[in-house]
Formats: sequence, C-alpha cells, structure tokens
Amino acid sequence: FPTGNVTADRFLKVASVSGSGTTGVGQLSFAEVSGGTSWQAVQTSTPFTAVAGNGYFINTTSGAIEMDLPAGNIGDEVSVVDYAGTFDTNNLTIDPNGTEKIVGSTASLTVSTERAANTLVYVDGTQGWLLTNN
Repeated sequence: FPTGNVTADRFLKVASVSGSGTTGVGQLSFAEVSGGTSWQAVQTSTPFTAVAGNGYFINTTSGAIEMDLPAGNIGDEVSVVDYAGTFDTNNLTIDPNGTEKIVGSTASLTVSTERAANTLVYVDGTQGWLLTNN
C-alpha cells in the first residue's frame, strides 16, 4: 500500500517495481489526476483572468465580457463556450497576457459568433495562443 496520505482527486499508480514476472514486487503511490478540461461555473463578470486547463461557459446576456489569458506555457489550453448564444450582440473579448500573442498578433481577439465554442492552445512566443476549433 502507498506510504502517503490519501487525498481527494488522486489515483493509485505503480511507483516502482523490484524483481520481475510472478516474483516482482511493486510499490504503489498516489498520483494527481491530470489532463482534460476543468469546466467552471457560468462566467458573467468582467474582466476575469482565465486559468490554463479550465473551460468557461461565458454568459454575455447582460453585456460584453473581457477575458484575460494567463501567461502561456507550451500546451496550455483555455476553452470558452457561448452560454446563451449572445456573442453576436454582446461580444467576448480575449486579451493576451502582456506582450504575448494570440494567433501571431498582440491585439485582442473578439469573438462575435453566436454559439461559438473555442479552445486556445499556447504554442510559443512567435504565434502565442492558437485556436484549435471555432
């Protein structure tokens, strides 16, 4: 059994094995669950700063919303979904972090397509955050 304390949202994994075959002995440890998108509650306040790995249902029914991207590391992802189908009347504006880029530009990205669902993934300092679907 693992030597560490049990905490929520973890799973058991084989940490090490000594020997082999039917006589091999393994030591278990707890590992953190990672991967996938952690979806957040519906977002209605502006501005707000996104967190890498999170997905946001954005409700612009009451007005436009501004989302600031976090500083990017290769492979980071942020997802957004038009919660109420109102991006066409009240846009979502996505701002880069400092001098980082969105699709190769330091300009903000305006999402104005009703029912848009986008994922941005950070690639590098040249292109910055790229759209993987729109």
